[in-house]
Amino acid sequence: MKRFYLIITILFVGVSALWSQHANVIWNTPSRNSSESMPCGGGDIGMNIWVEDGDVMFYVSRSGTFDENNCQLKQGRVRLRLSPNPFKDAKDFRQELKLKDGYVEITAGNTQIQFWVDVFHPIIHVEVTNAQPLQTEVFYENWRYQERPVRKGEGQQCSYKWAPPKGTVTEADFISLDKITDSTGKAETNRTSIKRNQLLFYHRNPEQTVFDVVVAQQGMNEVKSQMMNPLKNLTFGGTLFGENLEFAGTADDVYAGTDYRAWKFRSSKAARKEHICIVLHTDQTETIEEWEQGLQTALQRIVPKGKVSSKTIIQDKKQTRSWWNSFWQRSFIEAEGEAKEITRNYTLFRYMLGCNAYGSVPTKFNGGLFTFDPCHVDEKQSFTPDYRKWGGGTMTAQNQRLVYWPMLKSGDFDMMPSQFDFYNRMLKNAELRSRIYWQHDGACFSEQIENFGLPNPAEYGFKRPDWFDKGLEYNAWLEYEWDT
Repeated sequence: MKRFYLIITILFVGVSALWSQHANVIWNTPSRNSSESMPCGGGDIGMNIWVEDGDVMFYVSRSGTFDENNCQLKQGRVRLRLSPNPFKDAKDFRQELKLKDGYVEITAGNTQIQFWVDVFHPIIHVEVTNAQPLQTEVFYENWRYQERPVRKGEGQQCSYKWAPPKGTVTEADFISLDKITDSTGKAETNRTSIKRNQLLFYHRNPEQTVFDVVVAQQGMNEVKSQMMNPLKNLTFGGTLFGENLEFAGTADDVYAGTDYRAWKFRSSKAARKEHICIVLHTDQTETIEEWEQGLQTALQRIVPKGKVSSKTIIQDKKQTRSWWNSFWQRSFIEAEGEAKEITRNYTLFRYMLGCNAYGSVPTKFNGGLFTFDPCHVDEKQSFTPDYRKWGGGTMTAQNQRLVYWPMLKSGDFDMMPSQFDFYNRMLKNAELRSRIYWQHDGACFSEQIENFGLPNPAEYGFKRPDWFDKGLEYNAWLEYEWDT
């Protein structure tokens, strides 16, 4: 009997492994732009990866990176350029999403690049291997290098939607090679080994955010001090480095209609191998120094003594691929004929869900971690790569539940807590809301809900009559919709 079950188990694992390989996405030509990008991720990090005009490019997104206006910001864009360039007019180009192990591989000639994200630690790895020594250039590109006004129509990406106050801006990021703290919290001025090639970048929310605007709008100021505020002093970003890289200056340019600044790095010598890492960190801290200490702790995992630990990276890679292997054994559909494409799409959708398995907030229904430049969808929306319709920290609750209900069937129970925790964190605010409006001890969660438990301010209505029940949204679509 034991032998029988062992055979069944081996067959199940073998079929799921073979099936996931058949569902791999393979491209034999480069992309025209970011709309033809390939998803890759793990833990709570997502990348859009594509090759354009010989340059290998990718966006970096992470769950829970909400700015002062509650827009979910990307962490930036990275560009790799090899010289001599194997991807420029390559006849043997290949880009493949390898589902079984959860990574993306790009090859041309004797060059191979693998992209993977550590499922258990917020670290992106880019491994470049060449048969002959090549020169590598790495560009960190950021369009928030300066304060950006929120333009007409662009408010859809944040809590203000169609009604952003005049003068609303996205605050500038901090980007520098000069400042990083050590484990004691003191700023280092003489970093060893990685001093020449480490870039620090982050976005830090001010104390006053859209949270304060919404609380005042909805008559909750008297209990404001008791409310959970997820935006105040929230800081997110990270550090990019490679042991064989040296800083080579900055340059300004435009991509997909959006201006940006690039921080350029160049390999100190041509090499057969390059390993580029991006370590990310997100936290709410009273001071930026506390946040930097947290980043330094994350960094020390793979750079314990100023030098990258190959042993740790090999171990993390093995554990990450093991997680993806197990992920595919939980739930899969095998089908032939007309249903084959449908089941493949199910597989690819589930892969994208798995990239945000351990997000601090639920996977966003409106693009998740994989949105791209909106001008490629609608040329009239020439906004930044941060843009998405239906907001960032705003959750369209009826749509969010449709993302999470099916996880009961697929056995993805470890991906569900972020949806439950979302409401648990807001429970006190929902109770205060009921107490203020109706003087009872219930908890009121509305549709179009902010990540701090109050209705979206645009849906609530900035222009509403004084006599209207303050507990209801002044919106014909939502006034009596209670389905969360």
